[in-house]
Amino acid sequence: MHIARIAQRRGLRLTVTACAAAIAAVLIPASQMASAHVITRPAADGPKPAIVLEHGAWADSGSWDAVVENLQRDGYTVYAPPNPLQGLGYDSAYLRDFLQSISGPIVLVGHSYGGAVITNAATGDTRVKALVYIDAFAPAQGQSIAQLLAAYPGSCAAPANLNFVPFPGAPTGVADAYIKQSAFPSCMANGLPASEANMLAATQRPLASIALGQKSGVPAWKTIPSWSVVGTADQAIPPALQLAMDRRAHAHITEVRAPHLSMISNPGVVTRVILEAVQATT
Repeated sequence: MHIARIAQRRGLRLTVTACAAAIAAVLIPASQMASAHVITRPAADGPKPAIVLEHGAWADSGSWDAVVENLQRDGYTVYAPPNPLQGLGYDSAYLRDFLQSISGPIVLVGHSYGGAVITNAATGDTRVKALVYIDAFAPAQGQSIAQLLAAYPGSCAAPANLNFVPFPGAPTGVADAYIKQSAFPSCMANGLPASEANMLAATQRPLASIALGQKSGVPAWKTIPSWSVVGTADQAIPPALQLAMDRRAHAHITEVRAPHLSMISNPGVVTRVILEAVQATT
């Protein structure tokens, strides 16, 4: 599924060459897997918050399917809106507008690149009670994803594993970036069944090459409590980088032996952490 991007990207300039090394780690595939049963179901006083799940790059909302099923079974209203994947500024504004359509408290969850999006979208929104980062970026003000990856090298994705696809009306040097299907399973979906990994590779959505160089704004984690799940087998975003960002944000950290796609490989753990954030903040 592609979203028309021409009008929104006018005036943006970032060369594919400058983005290639950095875009490698904004690695978020999509799709679904069978739901794991969640044993711990904390009860909270007052109305249940809405839970909003933001997917990352090279993904779609289907990456949350097992988590959505678990949360809905517990009686929560869940939203998994599409992430336009047009760049950090645009994607954050899109999510911020979506949150305005929801009444009552919100727990906001982001996976990988989606973590950078929620970091910006929730700033100043008093209805957002908790942030949950799943194998995700949590940048500080002024940081770009490119800068973070340069400080913590080691992503399995490299420029040689990317396909840059032009689109009509694109500014000079801007393209849609895909992970090559030959590289996708071992790099981004390590540990998942081959059939699942291949399906994720085939259904990935592209990320605009503009995304990696854009600087993050005032982070929502400065004022909103946060939780995180870090997959220790993540080859997409180095776990050391995730832990450094999460500790800086004073997040409640859960480490799990999982790849970059812990919401697919370990949906029970991800659901439990989300419910911990709900219980602690609402």
